[in-house]
Amino acid sequence: MKRLRAATPLLLLLLTGGILLASGALDRLHPQQLATEHAHLRMAMMASPWLARLMFVGLMTLVVASGMPGVVFVTISGGMIFGILEGALLSTLGLGLGSVLLFLAARYAFGISARPPPALAERIRAGFLHHPLSYTLFLRLVPAFPFGGVTIALAWLRCPLWLFIAASIGGGGVIEVIESAVGAGIEQALAAGEPIDIHLITDLHVLLPLLLMGLFVLLPVLIQRVRSR
Repeated sequence: MKRLRAATPLLLLLLTGGILLASGALDRLHPQQLATEHAHLRMAMMASPWLARLMFVGLMTLVVASGMPGVVFVTISGGMIFGILEGALLSTLGLGLGSVLLFLAARYAFGISARPPPALAERIRAGFLHHPLSYTLFLRLVPAFPFGGVTIALAWLRCPLWLFIAASIGGGGVIEVIESAVGAGIEQALAAGEPIDIHLITDLHVLLPLLLMGLFVLLPVLIQRVRSR
């Protein structure tokens, strides 16, 4: 019963994410849908600027805290509506709030256990605690790993809260800038009358941020090589 109470906050967050995902609430954030509504969204933002920003940060916090996939679409939409710098700032704020909520809920859920963890789990944790910076940066910066799953994994690995916040806001913030730049590039392409299709990725405003993201995710590998030398 004690373990169930400890897991309740985490289960409620994940259940919220599952309900929102099943409802299709995030379908409007798909680039194809945003392409048809971006002018209307920008007009609504200009009509109620503070409300629009609060709603965006709240949406980003909810998506991250509930572990839903699609964080990248929220960030891209922020870049399309608010521009690169402001979109990245608002996305990073929501990212930080949501990830800390999910991390604390997961750590509380994993904190109460009557049985010792498996030997494999202990070996993974020992390796993490020996090189926490490399592990955290690698897990946080590689886009192939789902953001919510990485947050729960870092809580399970007993990542220190300060390191988790630094990696999420520092490393995640840089990725938010790049993804916001992608959104701003899409908005510029739409303003120029270009359709949303596969050829849009060759546009310099979209291609350059994607290349920067590819280089940035190699940072943990470079850090590991430097440390091994």
